[in-house]
Amino acid sequence: MATYRQVGRMFGISARLSRFVSLAGSGYQSTGFHWLSHNTGVKSRWPHNPHWVVPGRTMFVQTQDTPNPNSLKFMPGCIVLEGGTMDFSGPREAYCSPLARQLFRIDGVKSVFLGPDFITITKSDTDIEWKVIKPDVFAAIMDFFTSGLPVVNEDSKPNADTAPSDDDDEVVAMIKELLDTRIRPTVQDDGGDVLYRGFEDGVVKLKLQGSCTSCPSSIVTLKSGIQNMLQFYIPEVESVEQVKEEEEEEAAQV
Repeated sequence: MATYRQVGRMFGISARLSRFVSLAGSGYQSTGFHWLSHNTGVKSRWPHNPHWVVPGRTMFVQTQDTPNPNSLKFMPGCIVLEGGTMDFSGPREAYCSPLARQLFRIDGVKSVFLGPDFITITKSDTDIEWKVIKPDVFAAIMDFFTSGLPVVNEDSKPNADTAPSDDDDEVVAMIKELLDTRIRPTVQDDGGDVLYRGFEDGVVKLKLQGSCTSCPSSIVTLKSGIQNMLQFYIPEVESVEQVKEEEEEEAAQV
């Protein structure tokens, strides 16, 4: 049951976010977050190989290009994670996911990102063509989902960084609300994700995952998309900064 503090904060957030509805027809929507979907060199946003299937198997796996030419989104047509996302930048991090471990056995796979209903594979070398890697990835995904094994071990949980907390003030709660309802779904559609890492002195700290990690347009994503949207609805936000893996590791060691 929500506490009085939570209820009060919810009313405050609702009042400030009510501008979503009133501004929907003001023209801002046309300059919203659609820019993230523009893919340089990508001819179509529709999934490719809509009926790709290995003989003797009944699972269909679709693929979709991402803004990152080194990342490809695979959609098995079923739930991958019940909630949240998980990012594995290397085989050592995949100890908690039987699916990720299986995918890392494929030559040329650099990282694996698991979303609600998709898997993003990032290749290790730009010289490796997708047509070389894709058949092995298709086979691994089909074999795994027909095996009955869990995608992740029971003691491992997907990221839920945008979940509300009793310690969140009004501004942080609004930032999380926008990330969760407006920004993350769009980024996930491109095979990536955005994780909340803090808000201090007007600066929102975010971590990019999946196809966004090494994407050439990641800075544009942060500044022209996410930052502009957050500033439009939340005046307290002055800028958005990216938190990288190395910085998190150094902070953890301090």
